[in-house]
Amino acid sequence: MSLLLIIMDNLITSSKNVPGGTPVFSGTRVPFQALIDYLEAGDSIDTFLDDFPRVSREQVITTLERAKEHLLEAQLSTWKSFWMNASRDESPRTYLIMYRRFVN
Repeated sequence: MSLLLIIMDNLITSSKNVPGGTPVFSGTRVPFQALIDYLEAGDSIDTFLDDFPRVSREQVITTLERAKEHLLEAQLSTWKSFWMNASRDESPRTYLIMYRRFVN
């Protein structure tokens, strides 16, 4: 996922002062990746916030909403490209096979 839109909203920043220019929540040294790691591990947002009190709930929620918007736009773009390239004469099974090849 591209962080460009989230960075433009000043939710996430990247600085030479943070090792490797890692994207962090604005005003903190907490990497955005830490939130992703917590969520992938099944931890709640509350657990993340307890462990990183300098990050606000608003920052987390807004960042996740922006990421969701980006993913939905990417998915819509994929569907549009698929349907523009699909022949209308194909069977539903063929469409499914073609779509699976297209997205993989």
